[in-house]
Amino acid sequence: MNIDMTQGPAMKSMMRFALPMILGNLLQQCYNIADTLIVGRFLGGEALAAVGSSFTLMTFLTSILLGLCMGSGTLFSMRFGEGNEQGLKDSICASFVLIFSLTMILNILTFVFLDGIRIFLQVPDEIWPEMHSYLLVIFCGIFATFLYNYFASLLRAIGNSIVPLVFLAVSALLNIALDLWFVIGLNWGVAGAAKATVAAQYISGIGIALYCLIRVPCLRYKKGECRLKQGCLKEISVFSLLTCVQQSVMNLGILMVQGVVNSFGPTVMAAFAAAVKIDAFAYMPVQDFGNAFSTFIAQNYGARKETRIRAGLRGAVTAALIFCIAVSLMVDIFARPLMLLFVNAEETAIVAEGVRYLRIEGTFYCGIGCLFLLYGLYRGLGRPGMSVVLTIFSLGTRVVLAYALSAIPAIGVVGIWWSVPIGWFLADAIGFACYAKIPYTNTEYPR
Repeated sequence: MNIDMTQGPAMKSMMRFALPMILGNLLQQCYNIADTLIVGRFLGGEALAAVGSSFTLMTFLTSILLGLCMGSGTLFSMRFGEGNEQGLKDSICASFVLIFSLTMILNILTFVFLDGIRIFLQVPDEIWPEMHSYLLVIFCGIFATFLYNYFASLLRAIGNSIVPLVFLAVSALLNIALDLWFVIGLNWGVAGAAKATVAAQYISGIGIALYCLIRVPCLRYKKGECRLKQGCLKEISVFSLLTCVQQSVMNLGILMVQGVVNSFGPTVMAAFAAAVKIDAFAYMPVQDFGNAFSTFIAQNYGARKETRIRAGLRGAVTAALIFCIAVSLMVDIFARPLMLLFVNAEETAIVAEGVRYLRIEGTFYCGIGCLFLLYGLYRGLGRPGMSVVLTIFSLGTRVVLAYALSAIPAIGVVGIWWSVPIGWFLADAIGFACYAKIPYTNTEYPR
């Protein structure tokens, strides 16, 4: 069912749209959480460190494709809000050609520079063989990641967040079943976990693509109707590439931090691998809410409903802060039991370091909650460049402080953990300082 977020109560329509996205991303987290949990419990600490470092790299690569798709989706939402069907078709045609081409280039580069990844991430000798075998398989799923995220962004842009959830649910359950079979039943090790993930990704990617081609009217082109228009391609490139830069810079910073983490050895690597999954799982709902908020803003910006945008912003900030405070309390209280889901109790050093990470990060989830809303606000108002600026400040601070503080013997690895919330709040301060200067009226596109 498509939801027109330019009509009805602002928060009600936003929440109806956001909830399936939140549930869907919870399931998507199950891809790597299943790998991490099964690998950590059955293959040991070194295998967990290998999969954990691979997860950070794959998050970065996925963020490139996700950013491209999200940027296009924002423009799709504006065209949908305007009621511009031909403009929507032109945007879809241009964005598919652009993102498909970039996906193929990215996939080739990952295999060409596979050995260079080891140097960049400072992967220890004892970890690399398993990480190498995992990455060789997991890189084969990059095209499937493109398919799912492209068509999911298209459906969400026109107000349908249910269908992406359905395909993701099937895929996530399949991934867990295959993980258990390949890793435990067939004893395929970390490569088995990668094969399970890739197989599940192709199920969701191909499935949602076929659904859209059959059921979505804006993909029904008449002869000669699907043509690349220079102006449209340029417009798509601006939205997609800037959002891609924002997403990839955010995850490149995390990837660079992974290099510092790896320099502290397998114990810290394993702790970080488990704790970062819990961390991402905890604040992921507010990240999805920020993406839903962006669609809400874009549709109403296209429809020129300034008052509705302001009402939605007030409600979104309140909801995000309430959620973040509640999650912070739960992560702080249950940090140790959460770590024990991924790590055997005998691995006391890994558990202790993971708990310390969670109690530092978890206390400050309000910072990243506000940051996700700011990303969504600026993207929805057609200013994705501002999201890039906020990301650079947030991640730049995080990377610089992670390297600087961890080099001080008296601080060590805990300096990496503290660098994260400091970066969040610096970006928040900049984003809110620019808030008063934002124009809420769309004067760029004629009705």
